[in-house]
Amino acid sequence: MTRWGISRTLVWNGIEGKKAMTGFEATLVIISLLLLAQVSFSTYLMLYAWNDARRGDIFAAPKEFASPQKSFTVLLPARHEEAVIQHTIEGVLRANYPRELLEIVVICRIDDPGTIEKVQEKIVELVQRGIHNVRLIVFQDLPINKPHGLNIGFRNTHYDVVTIFDSEDEIHPEVFNVVNTVMVTEGVNVVQAGVQLMNFDSTWFSALNVLEYFFWFKSRLHYHAEVGIIPLGGNTVFFTREILNKIGGWNEHCLTEDADIGIRLSQMGERIRVVYEDQFVTREETPPTVGQFIKQRTRWNQGFLQVLQAGAYWSLPKLSQRLLAVFTLASPVLQAFTTLYIPVSLYTIFFVQMPPLVALILWLPAYMLIGQYVLNWIGLREFVRAHNLTMPPLMWLRLLLAFYPFQVLLGIGALRGLYRHLRGTNNWEKTRHINAHRSAVT
Repeated sequence: MTRWGISRTLVWNGIEGKKAMTGFEATLVIISLLLLAQVSFSTYLMLYAWNDARRGDIFAAPKEFASPQKSFTVLLPARHEEAVIQHTIEGVLRANYPRELLEIVVICRIDDPGTIEKVQEKIVELVQRGIHNVRLIVFQDLPINKPHGLNIGFRNTHYDVVTIFDSEDEIHPEVFNVVNTVMVTEGVNVVQAGVQLMNFDSTWFSALNVLEYFFWFKSRLHYHAEVGIIPLGGNTVFFTREILNKIGGWNEHCLTEDADIGIRLSQMGERIRVVYEDQFVTREETPPTVGQFIKQRTRWNQGFLQVLQAGAYWSLPKLSQRLLAVFTLASPVLQAFTTLYIPVSLYTIFFVQMPPLVALILWLPAYMLIGQYVLNWIGLREFVRAHNLTMPPLMWLRLLLAFYPFQVLLGIGALRGLYRHLRGTNNWEKTRHINAHRSAVT
């Protein structure tokens, strides 16, 4: 008789006949079926944009640009970004849009002399070149976080449309023409354009991190837009000044101020236009280390839990909107629970006697994860093709070996975010940037 649980179960049932399912087994079956539903829906969202070719057309960028009419305030909140901030300022200035309709405002806190010095150096250089639309705002009050800096920048600027780029962002030169055209022709107040991590080959986990963004912006956000509930991305979001005044700016006590403002805008019934085409994405980099990645995910997970607890989504008019909001915002709890459950499930499958049907049901979430690996491999091929990159040798094997450890990283970030949220620890943990996304495509 083999020691493996499934075989033991078969022999056991053959000798003793059928037995009623125990409470423990019933609990495992319910949990597995719930996880199967969760993984299945996540897979559906990953494929949503590809299920119907017309969806890509609905969310595509304009084929022809309207004449420039909107003026843009570009907010660049920066903290300890000496290595990247000058590149980002220069990249925004290279945009193919009238310079008199752009103002670029870098926002720093007074205790960050390194970044302040780099920005001041760049401004002096630009003035010598005859460029006068870049300025620096330095603040010294609390809290020390991104939404506080955004509110300060918003209150001290005046152009028609306010947008946010992170301090390492590399924008497409036509992004302002894209948004100007959409706002002028469609009359929308909020536009979410695409963001894409680029350095898929820099660390063992970077490809899977890149694919998260790829599926989120290229597919899943389309579903959110159609349902009418969008947790906005942290940058390349464009707001009319009027709508920001109406909603009162960003929540300075939330670690995911972008998701929070997106939920509140959806609650107001504001249409958020999603625009996605590979060529127009804002390029970013993955976190450079495992520790940085976990801190970033901790912050995101904790912020989602803050928005979930706030409960603004309960006043959304449609049940489908409320359910999607809960599913999205509760993802840290689901991820944390899955991380704790999988080892228990595997041990039970292999070493605990149970009816064959129960054992097979316990395997169902694992089968779906295998399917997600296949989708990730196909997605990586699509990403490489869309951005004219080169696929490294044996990348499928590297992706396979990294797939489950990456799920563990996500689980650790979720558990840590849940732990910090329950303890009431809300300090902002900064993600370091090293310009890896630029070297990845040069």
